[in-house]
Amino acid sequence: MYYETATNDHGLPHDPLKALVAPRPIGWISSLDANGQPNLAPYSFFNLLSTHPAIVGFSSATLKDSQRNIEETGDFVCNFASVNLIDEVNTTSKHVAADVDEFELSGLHQAPSKLIKAPRVKEARAHLECEYLQTLTLPHDEGGMVWSLVLGRVLAVHIDDRYIKEGLVDTLAMEPLTRMGYMDYGVLGGVETRNRP
Repeated sequence: MYYETATNDHGLPHDPLKALVAPRPIGWISSLDANGQPNLAPYSFFNLLSTHPAIVGFSSATLKDSQRNIEETGDFVCNFASVNLIDEVNTTSKHVAADVDEFELSGLHQAPSKLIKAPRVKEARAHLECEYLQTLTLPHDEGGMVWSLVLGRVLAVHIDDRYIKEGLVDTLAMEPLTRMGYMDYGVLGGVETRNRP
């Protein structure tokens, strides 16, 4: 099979690109608006981009409440999405009005952050407290979707102590929830270890 992304003429019922760049970590982003209204939403275009300084980024095809809140207030939290919270993560992906509290909608609880104002998801197994750095508008075709990349510097990290074993984070035990293509989520099935040459 071959197709060119400019025309997206692949002949399949759904775009296969997202199924090929997978699994993708989920940035489960919590924020506050200028009036203190909480927001919680998952983003499957998310990753750690550097470590010194520690910078994360997530992107969205439309201007959503998360981006607006972060740009207004200057901070956000990346909450660890895990398999046990798949229904809650999925519920918070629902498009709702800005005044709807996704914590309440999904039955989750807020926990205060240490260095920033945005709340953490109490049930999450880890959290990254972030200060907003900048928003980049990604190149786009005329008339096409305008994607924005929101960047944040990680100021503080919270990790549930149960998942630190012999001085290392046991990522497999934390059961990260990932995005595949279509309506599919992914689960890590194992670990292969190699020393780097």
